[in-house]
Order: sequence, then C-alpha cells, then structure tokens
Amino acid sequence: MKTLKILLVTALGLILFACSDEKMDEIDMERNDALNMEAGSILPDAILKTAFETTGCDIAWYSTVYVEHSAGTWAQSAVADKRQAQNDASLFNNNWNGLYDVMNELKDILTKTAPDGTEPENYWARGIAQVLTAYNLAVATDMWGEVPWTEALMGAEILQPKYDKQSELYPKIQAMLDDAIVNLGKTVNKLPSADYIYHGDQNAWIKAAWSLKARYALRLTKINGTSAATEALNYLANGFTSNDENFIFDAFEPTASGENPWYQFLNDRTHLSSGQTLYDLMVERNDPRIPAYFTQIDGAYNPAPNGTAVENQGGMYSTSLITENGQTGAIPLMTYHELKFIEAEAKLMKGDATWAYAFGEAIAANFAYHGVDGAEDYILNQVAPRVPGNELKELITQKYIAFYEFEAIEAYNDYRRTGIPTMHNPNNATTGFVNRFPFALSEVSSNPDNVPAEYLNDPDFVYNYKVWWAGGTELVP
Repeated sequence: MKTLKILLVTALGLILFACSDEKMDEIDMERNDALNMEAGSILPDAILKTAFETTGCDIAWYSTVYVEHSAGTWAQSAVADKRQAQNDASLFNNNWNGLYDVMNELKDILTKTAPDGTEPENYWARGIAQVLTAYNLAVATDMWGEVPWTEALMGAEILQPKYDKQSELYPKIQAMLDDAIVNLGKTVNKLPSADYIYHGDQNAWIKAAWSLKARYALRLTKINGTSAATEALNYLANGFTSNDENFIFDAFEPTASGENPWYQFLNDRTHLSSGQTLYDLMVERNDPRIPAYFTQIDGAYNPAPNGTAVENQGGMYSTSLITENGQTGAIPLMTYHELKFIEAEAKLMKGDATWAYAFGEAIAANFAYHGVDGAEDYILNQVAPRVPGNELKELITQKYIAFYEFEAIEAYNDYRRTGIPTMHNPNNATTGFVNRFPFALSEVSSNPDNVPAEYLNDPDFVYNYKVWWAGGTELVP
C-alpha cells in the first residue's frame, strides 16, 4: 500500500510538472509581440519605417550636404561638408541595415499574401507592400549602386548574398510596381485600418505607383536616352493630378518620440545650416520662397558657405524655416511638383513645345505646396528670361530649388544624373564629389567576398566610382 501511494504521488508529480511547464510557456508568451501577425498588422510599421528611416534620416541628411542644399556646420555633418571620412564603412551601416530590415518586413507581407500564402486574397496589403518594396530597393541601389537582392532576405539559408547589378535591379523595380498596380486594382473587402499615407485609398496608391514608375524611367536618361523620356511620359499620364495626391507621410505628432525626424535633428543637434549654393540661386532669381525657406540671423539671411563654414551648433547661420516650423511636417516620398518636372524634362528631350507649360505647372505646384504666392509673376519675370538657350539648366535648377529641404535625396540623384546646378564646395575639387555611399561595415565584415572589390581596395572609392545610371561601370559580374 505504501509503495502504491509513492507511485501515485510520483506519477501525479510528473503530470503536474509537465502541465506546469506547458502552462508557464503559455503565461510567459509576450501577447504584444505575436509570433505570427497578419499582413495588415505588419504594414503600419513598414510604412512608418520607410518614411522615417529610409526617407527622413541620415540618407537625406547626407544627401542635402553633398548636393549643397545645406552646409554641414557641426559634428558628422561638418565632416561630410569637408569631404572627410566619407568612405568609412561605418558611416551608413545603420541605414543599410535599416533598409534591409524594412524590406524584410515587406517580404513577410508578400509571403503571406502570395497565392500559396496564408492570405492569398489580401490584394491591398500585397499591392502596398510591393510599392514600398520597390521604393526602398530603389533608394538602396540609387545610393550604393550594386546591392544584394535576388539572394537577400533569405535568413540562414543564404548568409552571404551576392550583389546584383543596378542594370538588373531597375527592371525588377518596374516589374514590382506593375504587379502592385494590378493588385491594387482588384476589388477587396477588407481595407487597411492603419494606412498612414493614403488611408485605404486604392486609387491613390495606384497613382503613386505610376508616378514612381515615371521617376525611375527618367532616371535612366544616360542609359536609354529619349526612350527613357517616352516611358516616363507614358507612366505619368496615370500618375498624380494635383498636390492632394502627393505620396507623403503626414502622421507625425508634436511629441519627442513622434515628431518629424528633420525637426528632431535640428532641435536636438543642429548639424545643418542653409547652404550658400541654394541661397544664391534663389537670390539671383528674386525668389519669393526665400522667406518660407530660411530663418534670419539678427534680421538678415546668412547662409553658410558650403565646405568652408565655421563650425557652430546654431545661431551663426540661417537654418531651414521649413524644418523649424515642421515638428509635424509631412515627409514626401514623391510629390506632384516632382512629377510635373519629370513631364517637363521628358517633353523637352522629345522636342515637345508643351514642355514649358508643364514646367510652369511644376513651379506653381511647388509654390502652392509651400503656401507661397506669386508663382505666376516669378515664372514670367524671373524664370522665362533665363530659359532660351538654357532650357535644361533652368529646368533642373528650378527642380533643385523646389526640392529643398525634405526632397534632398532626389536632388542628389538629379545632380549625379545631370551635373546641374553647379556645385561650389571647394572640397569637391580637392578631395572629390561623393558619387555614391560606402558599403556597410556589416557587409564588409560578414560578406566580404561579395562586396565589390573596388570598394575594399580603393580608399577613395566614393569619389572615384559613379553608379551605373550616372555613367559608371558596374562592379559585379
């Protein structure tokens, strides 16, 4: 009897112990960090990261210095302005990793919404994820040139992905946008509850996709010539029709953790001042946007000379009034005025006389975007007299002016593509213009066999090697 009791107690103890482990595993599970989320629940974070990290942080802050919208007047930005240490693999390591992190999230959405996935009829989430993937991948290849893609995001399956040529990535970007347009055009019963950009408007996302296609088509003018212009015109016919359809993130909050990243950067660090190059172009044209663009110092505008400014953390040079007033300001991924500039350039390339009409519409749209009056007078009296014989130069210069400050990435891309307007940072001549970003330390450390050898062997790589669409040679087989 005593033995039987011992056996019963032992058996009961084992059962309770087993049940206890299972119960504890259930109790310990983090309910707010689900292991398997629906595609629509992943999407808000991917949208936020795209706007905040891809478009709104370091990539743009360095671009604005390289393209002389701004002068770097403190810390890392001042170093960039002097063209020092810009080939350092640690410089954009976080940005590289952030891009692949958000693209990994988007891949998860695409896997779930694939025909053989768990949500095969979730077309809206799939379409939005495809637009955002195309956008993030384009930023990656535009900044770095050759980047991992076909073997990327495979986890432990492929720890050292090969790098893809930019000439192979651009067709993939366009194809992804084509698929997005198809998926977004399908009838759906369930719309996203947290679409921070278009709030579930499928047609708006479709127009954004067409507009991005026009951007990426025109990017290849050095490669495809007038056929790039033809493609861009075909695509933009289905794109934005007004500022109301801008592809922007406009959900920032007036809090330290929820505010616009440009505002946060200015408020916390004050690394950037308004650039002399941009300011002088606007003064030459008596531009009415000057009071909307720049702060004053002791009642006067005082831009910082690009490349030679005195290092200071605010108070000496003018800064961006757009940013100073922009705690909750929208981050544009693409705007209507950009699309109209694309239309104007494409028509100019094809000899279409109506290019000038689109050009005027682009300038007017930018004035309206900034809430500035006087576009018609400015176009008639300041822009038109400068156009004859300098059509492309004035067009790209006006686009450059319009892109201040939050559209610095596209200003940087345009300059590398066209060489317009003239840059004045003296360090461009003595050290070099930064033609592309240095590859990430995480890649140099863990994937050195696939990182282009030219980067590993040339300490001046970022100055010596242009990306493919800017006239450079591709560096991987």
